[in-house]
Amino acid sequence: MSTTSNLSASGRFELQPAPPASDEVRAARMQNPGFGRFFTDNMIVIPYKEGEGWGRGALKPYGLIPIDPAGSVLHYGQAIFEGFKAYHQPDGSIKTFRPEANAHRFNASAKRLAMPELPVELFIEAAELLITQDRVWVPKAVGESLYMRPFMIGTEAALGVRPSKEYLFILIASPAGAYFPQGVKPVTVWISEDYVRAAPGGTGSAKCAGNYAGSLVAQQQAKDKGCDQVVWIDAIHRKYVEEMGGMNIFFVYEENGKTIVVTPILTGTLLPGITRLSLLEIAKELGFGAEERKISIEDWEKDLREGRMTEAFACGTAAVITPIGTVKSVHGAWVIKDGQTGPVSAKLRETLLNIQHGLVLDTRGWLHKVI
Repeated sequence: MSTTSNLSASGRFELQPAPPASDEVRAARMQNPGFGRFFTDNMIVIPYKEGEGWGRGALKPYGLIPIDPAGSVLHYGQAIFEGFKAYHQPDGSIKTFRPEANAHRFNASAKRLAMPELPVELFIEAAELLITQDRVWVPKAVGESLYMRPFMIGTEAALGVRPSKEYLFILIASPAGAYFPQGVKPVTVWISEDYVRAAPGGTGSAKCAGNYAGSLVAQQQAKDKGCDQVVWIDAIHRKYVEEMGGMNIFFVYEENGKTIVVTPILTGTLLPGITRLSLLEIAKELGFGAEERKISIEDWEKDLREGRMTEAFACGTAAVITPIGTVKSVHGAWVIKDGQTGPVSAKLRETLLNIQHGLVLDTRGWLHKVI
C-alpha cells in the first residue's frame, strides 16, 4: 500500500480509511463479540455499471449505503453474498481460508441471478486490503476469527422486471467469537414437511438472499417445536435429506468394519459448501471413507436404529461442525449418540480448526497469507 498516494498499490482502490476506534471501544467489543454483532472500522465498496464494467473501488468508513427507493434489490431481490474467515497464525501472520473457492462460488451465484461476475483477483485484493487496514480486529484465540461478508446488490433505480444495470459489491468484516464458548453442544433439529428450501431449476445452489428469507418461517416453526434448527428435505419426492438450516449435513456410518462419512449428493438444490468440500477431503486423509449419496428420512431413522449410522452433524463457515443430538418430526423423535458429540465429528472439527489456525502444516494450500 502506498504511503504517498490515496490509491492502493494496484491503483484499483481509493483509500479513505476511517479514524480507528479507540483501544477501549475495540477491546470491549472483542471481549465477547458473538457472531455478526460488531463490525470493523472500514468497508470496501466497488461500483458496477453496464457498458463500463467494474469501477474503481474504495476503502472507506463502515457506514450506511445510499440507495434509491426504486433500487432493483428492494423490489426484485438481486442480492448475493458469501462468508469466509481470516485467522491469526502462530507466527503472527494473518491468513484467510480458501478465499478463491468463495470467489468462484460468489460468481456462480452472480451468474444464476443474472448479475455481473467479479474478477477473482479483485475479490481477493478487496479482502486483503480490508483485513490489512483493520488487522487489529482479528481475534487471536483458537476458534475465533474475523468473519468476512462480501455481498452484491442491484442498485439501478428502475421498476422494469429485468436485471439491474448497476450494482454495488460491498465487503464488511466482523470479529467472531467461538461458536461454542462453553464447549461443543449437539443441537435438536426439526424435519420440515410443510416447506421446501429449493426445487430443481431454482436457486438452491446459489447463495442468494431470497433463499434465506424463504427459510425463516420454517426456522421459526422449528423453534416453536423446541428445536434449534430445521432440516430440509427434497421438493420432488419429499423424503431425501438436503440441508440443515443454512448448513450442509453429514452422516457417519460403520459399514464392513470401516468408518464412512456421508453427505447428500449435490443436485443443484443444495449449496456447495466450502466447509463441506474441505471435510470430504480431510475425512479421506484421516482414514475414513467419504461419499456423496442420497439419504432419506427413513434411512436416517432405520440406519441409526440398526446401528449402521453412528453420528450426524452439520457444517458451515460459522460453526465449522455442529453435532446433531436429537431429531424431531411430526412422526416422532430419535436420539443420536445419546445426545453427545461423536468421536468422528469431534476429530473432523479439531482437524479443520487446526488447519485454519496454522496449528498443523497446511499441506493442501488452503490458507492464503494476507499479512
